[in-house]
Amino acid sequence: MGDADYELRPHRVAIPPPKPFYQSLESSLKETFFPDDPFRQFKNQPMSRKVVLGLQYLMPVLEWAPRYTFDLFKADVVAGITIASLAVPQGISYAGLANLPPVLGLYSSFVPPLVYAMLGSSRDLAVGTVAVASLLIASMLGKEVNPNENPKLYVQLALTATFFAGVFQAGLGFLRLGFIVDLLSHATIVGFMGGAATVVCLQQLKGILGLVHFTHGTDLVSVMRSILSQIHMWRWESGVLGGCFLFFLVLTRYFSKRRPAFFWVNAMAPLTSIILASVLVYFTHAEKHGVQVIGHVKKGLNPTSVSELVFGSPYLTTAIKTGVITGVIALAEGIAVGRSFAMFKNYNIDGNKEMIAFGMMNIAGSCTSCYLTTGPFSRTAVNFNAGCKTAVSNIVMATAVMITLLFLTPLFHYTPLVVLSSIIIAAMLGLIDYEAAIHLWKVDKFDFVVCISAFLGVVFGSVEIGLVIAVVISLVRVLLFVARPRTFLLGNIPNSFTYRSIDQYQVANNVPGILILHIGSPIYFANASYLRERVSRWIDEEEDKLKSSKEADLQYVILDMSGVGSIDTSGISMFEEVQKTIDIRGLKLVLANPGSEVMKKLDKSKFVDKIGQEWIFLTVAEAVNACNFMLHACKMNAKRVESEAADNNV
Repeated sequence: MGDADYELRPHRVAIPPPKPFYQSLESSLKETFFPDDPFRQFKNQPMSRKVVLGLQYLMPVLEWAPRYTFDLFKADVVAGITIASLAVPQGISYAGLANLPPVLGLYSSFVPPLVYAMLGSSRDLAVGTVAVASLLIASMLGKEVNPNENPKLYVQLALTATFFAGVFQAGLGFLRLGFIVDLLSHATIVGFMGGAATVVCLQQLKGILGLVHFTHGTDLVSVMRSILSQIHMWRWESGVLGGCFLFFLVLTRYFSKRRPAFFWVNAMAPLTSIILASVLVYFTHAEKHGVQVIGHVKKGLNPTSVSELVFGSPYLTTAIKTGVITGVIALAEGIAVGRSFAMFKNYNIDGNKEMIAFGMMNIAGSCTSCYLTTGPFSRTAVNFNAGCKTAVSNIVMATAVMITLLFLTPLFHYTPLVVLSSIIIAAMLGLIDYEAAIHLWKVDKFDFVVCISAFLGVVFGSVEIGLVIAVVISLVRVLLFVARPRTFLLGNIPNSFTYRSIDQYQVANNVPGILILHIGSPIYFANASYLRERVSRWIDEEEDKLKSSKEADLQYVILDMSGVGSIDTSGISMFEEVQKTIDIRGLKLVLANPGSEVMKKLDKSKFVDKIGQEWIFLTVAEAVNACNFMLHACKMNAKRVESEAADNNV
C-alpha cells in the first residue's frame, strides 16, 4: 500500500461532548435497571391514559381481559381441566417429598394460580409445586427440625420460608434486580436439576420398598446406606405395586412423545394411577399387608395461616436462608420455562413482572396454608399442548382443585404412598437431561465441567453444596474472562481493507513493519497488568520473528480497540506504561476505533495529548494506511539522503 491508498485523509476519532454528571449517572442507572425501557409507553400520554397503562403494567390481566372471547375460554377450560388432572396427584406427591401434609400440596394449587393469573405475563405457565423446591425445603428445614417429631413447627417454618421466598422474589422484581438470577447459567441449571432429580428418585425408594425409617440426608451415600442396611425390611408387595405403576407411567410418557396428539394420555396417567391404586388397595385391604396409604386428608378450602408465620422463632435464620435459596431456584426455573414456551408463540414475557407475580403469589400462599410454588416444566408443557390461550387456564385448574378440596379429599384415604413415589420418579426422569450434558461437552468443555460439578455436588453432597459449587465455578469463569481477556494478532485479508485474526483466517497476511493487536474486552484494574505484559510479549515475539526471517524491522504497534467497551483509571495507566515501553524500543503506538466512553476518559486523562490525536484512527485500515505512508516517506527520505551523500562524495 503506497501513496495512492493514502490520498484520502483519514477520519479523526471524535471526542464526545461533555455531559453533566447527573445525566451520565441517569443513563447508567437506566441501562442497568431499566434495559427494557418500561416508561416509553407513558410518553406523550394524557394523565388518564397513564393511569390505565400503569394499572395494566402492574396487573397484566387488565390488558388482555377486555379482549377475552368465548372461543379463548373454551380452549382454556380444556387446558385447565387437563392440568388439574396432573396438579392433584403432583400436589399430593410433592408435599410428601417436602415432608408436609398432603393437603398443603392441594392448597398450593388453589390460591397461587389465581394470583398468578392476575399478575403474570405468561399465557402458558401453569403454576404449582415443584420437586426440586420441595426437596430443598425438606433438606434444609429437616436439618433443624424433625418433621415427624415436631410436625407443627416444621409446617410453620415451611410457611415462613415461603413468605420470605415471596418477599425476596417480589423485591428483586420491584428493584429491577432480575439480572441476579442470571448467575444460574444454563449449564448450572442442567447439572443442578439432573442431580436433584437423581437424589429425588433415590429417596423415593423408601416408598417403593415400603420402608418406615429412612435417612434425612439427601446425598447418595446416606440414601444407599439407609436402603441397604434395611434389606430385611423391604416389602415385596410395595415393590411389585410400585414397579407396575412406574412402568405404566413411563410407558404413557413414551407413547405421548411418539404421538404428540395423544399428550393427554401422559397428562391423565398420574390421576389414573391414583384412582386404580386406591381402588386396588380398598378391595384387597393391601394396607394390612405392608402397603402404606395416605390416610385422612383434611376437607375444605385453605385456612388462613398468617398466625402460623413464626417471625420470632429461634429458627428464623434457617427459614430466611431456605426462603432465599428456594426462591432463587423457583425464579430461575419459572422464568426459564415461561420464556421457553413464549418463544413458540412469538411473544415476550417481562422478567421483572414475573418476579413480582411469583413473589406476590408466594406471599399470598404463605398466608393461606400454601408452600412454595413456581411454574414447573411438566405442568406447563401439558398446559401448552392442551391448547391454552391465556392465564385463565390457571383459574380453571384452581377451580377444579377447589372442587377437589371441598368434596373429593376423602377419596384419597386409600391412595398408597408407593404410587406417589412412582409418580415422582416418573416426573424426575424427565429432568435428567443427559442429551444436554453431551451437547455441552461437544460445544464448551468448561460449561460441561460446571454442569458435572453441580450434578456431583448435589448427588454426593447436598442440594445447597451442588448449587454453591456450580455458581462459584461459573463466577470463576467470569472472573477469568475479565482478568485474562483475549488478545490476538490481526492480518490483512488479500485484496481488501479488512483486518481479521491470523489464527482464524489462514489467508490473512502480516503487514511489514506493523504489529496489529486486537483487545477483546473492557480494560479494568483486574486485567490491566495482564494486558500490559501481553502486549510486551507480542512485541518481543514479533521482533524475534522478524530478526530470524531478516524482514523489515518493526516500527508501529496498532491496538484495535473495537472490543474495548469501557476503561478505568488502571487501564489508562496501563496505556501510559505501554506507550513508555514502546517509545523506549523506538516504536510508535497507534490506536484504532476507541469507543466514545474510552475516548472520553482518554481525553480527560490527557492521554490523547501524549499520544497525539493524529495517531488515533477510526478504523484499522486507516491506521495501517497512515503507518505505511510514514514508512514509505521514511524510505524515500533515506534514499534521498543516501543519494545526496553519494553526490557530495563525488
